[in-house]
Amino acid sequence: MPRSVPPPDWVLTRRRAVGGQIRAARTAAGLTQQDVAERTGMDRAAYNRVEQGHASPLLDSLILIADAIGVPLADLVQE
Repeated sequence: MPRSVPPPDWVLTRRRAVGGQIRAARTAAGLTQQDVAERTGMDRAAYNRVEQGHASPLLDSLILIADAIGVPLADLVQE
């Protein structure tokens, strides 16, 4: 169900930071967005939205992404 009220700016900023950490981990692992999308069963466009901070993934998706990249979940979300 879509939110009726957008999240505050500070939440969007942190979401973009998490997306950046995911992107950095993916590139360090030598993987493309398509590689990660295929390993997680996500659509590449949906995965791209997570990396860009335009989507708020479920915890299950973050776990799948961490496993696909080969890093601990905490590495993707630590501040």
